[in-house]
Amino acid sequence: MSQGYHAAAMDEIAERAGVSKPVLYQHFPGKLELYLALLDESVGTLVETVGGALRSNVDPKQRVAATFGAYFEYVGEKGQAYRLIFESDLSNEPAVRDRLDLVQRQCAEMVSKAVREDAGLSDDEAHLLSVGLVGMAQVTARYWLSTRDHIPREAAEQLVARLAWRGISGWPRSEH
Repeated sequence: MSQGYHAAAMDEIAERAGVSKPVLYQHFPGKLELYLALLDESVGTLVETVGGALRSNVDPKQRVAATFGAYFEYVGEKGQAYRLIFESDLSNEPAVRDRLDLVQRQCAEMVSKAVREDAGLSDDEAHLLSVGLVGMAQVTARYWLSTRDHIPREAAEQLVARLAWRGISGWPRSEH
């Protein structure tokens, strides 16, 4: 499905997976169900990656760097999975849209918790900032993926993390 959902044929998918087409249909009634299973796996991995990075350090500045680093690492190592999530030609399909909205909500909720605790902001304020930070990660990672020959991953993640930290560090750190 590297060429997109509509361009992929079940024959090609079965061949690339090293199984027969009937075996593929035993597990997935159709191409949409296969796509949704792949999407669920990719979304789950991304959410785990972001969550692990957020838990990796108690220092907010280091946590910001770790989270952007983990996000860019996921994109760099799993470029096709990332494209499956965020560059789908099926994003208007209700089942796909629900999953895309869910991954954004889950990531924003995890980030929001950290922002709320670190900056002492209200739930609504922290959520707004977290949606912006998640959006920043998504947009910059997507751009970097298409131009990664020009900027090494580590440099890209550090630039974006620094930008995010300069913005988020303006709030006084709350005492837990």
